[in-house]
Amino acid sequence: MHRRRCYDKEIKLLTLIGMLLVAQIVLGQDSTALLRMQQSRAALDIESNVKHGQGLSGVTSGNPGDVWSYPNSSSCLVVYDDGKYVLEKRDEQIVGRPKVKAAEGALAADELQQLKAMLDAEDVKKLVTPKMPDLPSDAGTIREIQTLDLQIDRAGTEQRFYTVQERVMIGGGNSTTAQVSTGLDAFLDNGGPYKKTLNPLIKWFEGLQKKSKSALKESKPHYCAPVNVN
Repeated sequence: MHRRRCYDKEIKLLTLIGMLLVAQIVLGQDSTALLRMQQSRAALDIESNVKHGQGLSGVTSGNPGDVWSYPNSSSCLVVYDDGKYVLEKRDEQIVGRPKVKAAEGALAADELQQLKAMLDAEDVKKLVTPKMPDLPSDAGTIREIQTLDLQIDRAGTEQRFYTVQERVMIGGGNSTTAQVSTGLDAFLDNGGPYKKTLNPLIKWFEGLQKKSKSALKESKPHYCAPVNVN
């Protein structure tokens, strides 16, 4: 399917962007990045009666004047092997104008050991990025997408794990040849089999976000990569 091929190309582009960002981060630090983690979400937003060419990112639907866009949000974290970390939160409700906040901190010695123990668990060491979800043949518009991106340093070798959850409308779409929508959604998730393995790390990440909430300050975007949906 052409749309899936385009989507896969964008995933590869996001991966390249992430690698470039990581390279910039590492150059600015004396210690090694032990863990890089990003959770992202984008949901379909349709704005009606909008003139084309006003700078909104998206594609036009079958109804003239409608613009489809995907406001998105991300939480990303970089933890260094000495326990120092940077947490960044990106909220892009107006496409192209992200609001970014960041906080810096340091894990206590026992907290760092706890994290390393989670990363050194055998089932975590075996994680490999699964195949991207296959879109149904009658798939229309992607209504929502959530992603998880993990990068773990293994003695100088990077372990990469990336998962995607999608909520896809069946039928419809933005093409004059698309089928009529059935009103039903398909839920796709290539990370389902790994939820039990990832749960301790996800809960730890959520706890660190709560702990750092009061320390977040406005910042320029450095760490979080935006979500692209096609």
